[in-house]
Amino acid sequence: MSAHPQLSFDEILTSEEVPLHEVTFVVVDLETTGGDRGQDAVTEIGAVKIRGGEVLGEFATLVNPERGIPPAVVTITGITEAMVVDAPRMDSVLPAFLEFSRGCVLVAHNAPFDVGFLRANCERLGLRWPKPQVVDTVRLARRVLTRDETPNYKLGTLARVLNARTEPVHRALDDARATVDVLHSLLERVGALGLRTLDDLLSHLPDVTPQQRGKRGLADGLPNSPGVYLFRGPKDEVLYVGTATDLRRRVRQYFTAGERRSRVKEMVAIAERVDHVECAHPLEAEVRELRLLAAHQPRYNRRSKNPQRAWWVVLTDEPFPRLSIVRTPKPDALGPFNSRNAASDAVEALQEATAVRRCTERISARDPRGRPCALYELGRCGAPCAGRQSAEEYEPEVISIREVIGGRSSVLLERLRDELDRLSTAQRFEDAAAHRDQLAALVRSLDRGQRLSALTAVEELIAARPDGRGGWHLSVIRHGKLAAAGNARRGVRPMPVVDLLRASAETVIPGAGPLRGTTADEARIVYRWLTTGGTRMVRCSTPWHEPAGAAGSWQTWLDKAINGRTAYAAID
Repeated sequence: MSAHPQLSFDEILTSEEVPLHEVTFVVVDLETTGGDRGQDAVTEIGAVKIRGGEVLGEFATLVNPERGIPPAVVTITGITEAMVVDAPRMDSVLPAFLEFSRGCVLVAHNAPFDVGFLRANCERLGLRWPKPQVVDTVRLARRVLTRDETPNYKLGTLARVLNARTEPVHRALDDARATVDVLHSLLERVGALGLRTLDDLLSHLPDVTPQQRGKRGLADGLPNSPGVYLFRGPKDEVLYVGTATDLRRRVRQYFTAGERRSRVKEMVAIAERVDHVECAHPLEAEVRELRLLAAHQPRYNRRSKNPQRAWWVVLTDEPFPRLSIVRTPKPDALGPFNSRNAASDAVEALQEATAVRRCTERISARDPRGRPCALYELGRCGAPCAGRQSAEEYEPEVISIREVIGGRSSVLLERLRDELDRLSTAQRFEDAAAHRDQLAALVRSLDRGQRLSALTAVEELIAARPDGRGGWHLSVIRHGKLAAAGNARRGVRPMPVVDLLRASAETVIPGAGPLRGTTADEARIVYRWLTTGGTRMVRCSTPWHEPAGAAGSWQTWLDKAINGRTAYAAID
């Protein structure tokens, strides 16, 4: 067999039949406090944006991990707690990185590690993961280089073997730069094998099953536009639902080495076709995905298929109300919570701040026959069960809870903060740290609920977001639900489009509960879209506002609490 001539990287990128010169890669590297994406945190992000062999930009920042850095990690990276104490947190760094890498192919050395941390942080912060295509230089190197050429596939070894210009030193930007050099060298190698496109490259990597390769044609009829896709099985059942900013590109990823999830590979093997719903813009795609998940309950989706199944904290309807955790909320409920444990933490915090009873039996207002419990002896309960507290005397505790949930008063939060200061003054730092975390969680829960409730209270809101090409993405929101979506492309007057959308929008009849019948997931997605990305309000039936005493006024305190570097630092 004659050997293929090895092409240089420049030859690969300039060949007419090769679209790789049009592909923008973002090579990323993270430094972290450890290897557990659920428990550890990012301390540094470094990234290099490249296209056609040229560097287009760089992204580099230290990140405050909001926790200590183990000494062993400091020894490896050289990143100390003193270096990150004033660094920005992940909630501000990650949106900036997502914007930097938007629309690009991610590249990383041992990509499951770096991409896994990015995805986990998106989930933690409520950010939408853009589902980019991913190239792992470890896997690419294993495919291209033999053991005769390199003793192992560590970044430092490959940088030396492939004569990288930058030496990796366990710092994010330097390691990303070294990975750029490694990537370019590996692409020169695959050029000799006749690989010309990104799909060729991803298909060439190991772990692509014959079933995956054989199903690539399922994506051929899909458009390059935002929307929702549905994989269907042999009985026309919906196997999997997903969303994409580019339907064809996203679905094709399922048939390449970029897809490594075993469940999804199993799904692809039995899929018979892919249906799609083309959407006006990404917000509509996200909302339609939620609704289709609830409607079809596809077995291969791990995302919540029961968007109505959130947890809520309510006051019971009885002479001496108590706090209860329920699935169906009343109008003055606190929530939504993703788990019962989170709701239980909120109940405990409210009970700490009040003398509301904790027992579960129903107490008669006229003839109570119970016996005082230990909480009465501790001064934590007025013992209404034993007739030692009347309904009128008990009522202020109930009112204070309703007031803090409704955002009309922060007296209970101030009580909890006073207790925090008392524990700190007494040098009970571990107790103070636990109390601080409890209060911070309650503030976040109240803030989230009050913001979503304020949004769903608005009968109709019309908003526009720049589409990046001189036009507008338009949305009609009614009681927090997406009622219509459309576009006004560059050169098209947007207001006539707005009028048409409004006239054809879905009628939304408000339901019961704080969110007026809108699911918590949809309200969150709509709220995020309205408050990010330069979205502008076009029309609003009533002012969209939040109470003056809402938990959002505690944001400065919350930021300081989250950034506390010691067991407890007094927070003004």
